[in-house]
Amino acid sequence: PREMKRLVDMLKRHEGVKTHAYKDHLGYVTVGVGRCLEADVGLGLSEDEIDYLLKGDISRCKDELEKEYSWFGALDTVRKEALIDLSFNVGQTKLRAFVKALTHMETGAYDAAADEFYDSRWAAQVGDRSVEICQMIRSGEYQQR
Repeated sequence: PREMKRLVDMLKRHEGVKTHAYKDHLGYVTVGVGRCLEADVGLGLSEDEIDYLLKGDISRCKDELEKEYSWFGALDTVRKEALIDLSFNVGQTKLRAFVKALTHMETGAYDAAADEFYDSRWAAQVGDRSVEICQMIRSGEYQQR
C-alpha cells in the first residue's frame, strides 16, 4: 500500500541503506536499513530471512554455473547440487582454479573429478564437507546423514 511505501522511503532516508555490514554510530554491526546484527542488542536475522538470503545465494551460484559451464545443465541433480555447494563455499573465481576436476566433470569422469577435488587445499580446509561433496560427485547420490 501507499502508506507502507512512504514509511519505507522515510526509514531508508533516516537510517540509510547499506548493502554490506557496517558499524553504526554506536559501534554495532548493522546491515540493510538499520538492522543491528549484534547478539546482545540487535535483532539478528529471522529463520525466514536466513532462508530467503540462502535461496538467493543458491540461485546466484546455479546461474553462474549454468552460464560458465555449458555441460552443467546435463548433470544429474545430486552432482549439480554438489557443485552449487562447492561454488557457494569457495566462490566462482576460486572454483575456476579446479581446472582438471571441472574437465573431468565435463567428460563424465566423476571418479577422477572427485579425486581431483579431494586432493586439494580446499578439501583439507573443510574436512567432512569435502568428503560428502566428493562422494556426491563420485556416486551421484546423497549420503545417509
